[in-house]
Amino acid sequence: MVMRVLHIIPSLAARDGGPTKAVVEMCRELVRRGHQAAIYTTNLDGAGELDVPLEVPVNVMGAQVRYFSVGASKYYKISSRLAAALRSEIPNCSVVHIHSLYQFPSTIAAHYCRRFRVPYLIQPHGVLDPFMYRHHRLRKWLYEILIERRNLKGAAAVHFTTRDEMALARSHGLIFRSAVVPLGVGLEQDGTADGALLRRAFPETFGKRLILFFGRLNFKKGLDILAHAFGEVGRRCDDVHLVIGGPDNDGYSREVKDWLRGEGVLAKTTFAGMLLGELKAATLAAADLFVLPSYTENFGIAVVEAMAAGLPVVISNKVNIWREVEEAGAGLVVNPEAHEVAGAILKLLEEPTLGKKMGERGRRLARESFSWDAAGDQLVALYTRIISGQPHAGAAAPFPAPARQQPPRQMP
Repeated sequence: MVMRVLHIIPSLAARDGGPTKAVVEMCRELVRRGHQAAIYTTNLDGAGELDVPLEVPVNVMGAQVRYFSVGASKYYKISSRLAAALRSEIPNCSVVHIHSLYQFPSTIAAHYCRRFRVPYLIQPHGVLDPFMYRHHRLRKWLYEILIERRNLKGAAAVHFTTRDEMALARSHGLIFRSAVVPLGVGLEQDGTADGALLRRAFPETFGKRLILFFGRLNFKKGLDILAHAFGEVGRRCDDVHLVIGGPDNDGYSREVKDWLRGEGVLAKTTFAGMLLGELKAATLAAADLFVLPSYTENFGIAVVEAMAAGLPVVISNKVNIWREVEEAGAGLVVNPEAHEVAGAILKLLEEPTLGKKMGERGRRLARESFSWDAAGDQLVALYTRIISGQPHAGAAAPFPAPARQQPPRQMP
């Protein structure tokens, strides 16, 4: 059966990090397997707008995307043009995959799915983790009362990427069916990248042992923890350098620089900006280890990418794939506390043989558990069960069967 899957996400800007990468790679994998898949989204890029054609198909890294303009309310990403397109397109879909919560695109998509009896699933991308759930709680509570509880209850499944993420989300008393399917990660690293490209781009890294962080620069990533931990490491080791790569959301790097300056290690830190393509591959090749001390992380795509490149990882036990990392011996798992993070970094720096062994185990873990060959089978199986109305593990009740079955037409 050829499925026709429509993905809805409020924004596809690179600054949004993991969710953007995840939805694009999901669609690429579905098409590779012979299904039809497309993404409908807005043209917002933070407070600005992406320079993209509107309302026509655009190829984004192999995925078919349509962008729609947003009106006056950019916070909730309200788009009348997107709403009209969804009203027309959703009746033709086999299943609709909605990404994120508390936003107009996800709300209007769920509305039309119920109206036209098309099954849908919601992927919250970590916003139901207690750490994020408390953020702007009053605003979210009102949205839940008015809209989101009905959206969650009506979903054929709420898609979590780890069992820890599902368990944390269930602590709020919300009613929903659940499914756990891990993300696949495009594992582009083939071991041939040249780390010298990073050294040329950032000469201050030459001759240094490199500690790497990449991801969105925002409060949940534990960059305050990392800054204080690196202060301890930098005072003990003269030949270390921290590379921080990623988009600077809302000017958060100013706070990070203040913490590093206070620790006396700002001169030992490079802010590399967005790491893409060859420069990203070169940075992974040049680094000695990867660190992600997040306060919350529903999956951790950056961790998988680092492991795929053969790097040992230091992660907090709030990164929800920490159990897999620990069981595989692919890195060190610590509490999100500066002293523990510093201790783990120093251990890997002082024992390079241990780091090499962990890197080899991590490469194997990424390939065997987090590639799209592995995750794609589970995602397609989930869609198939949803379309057929079959229950699954974690479901509160059988899925509502779609009102009609018809051959899918080609995605426009």
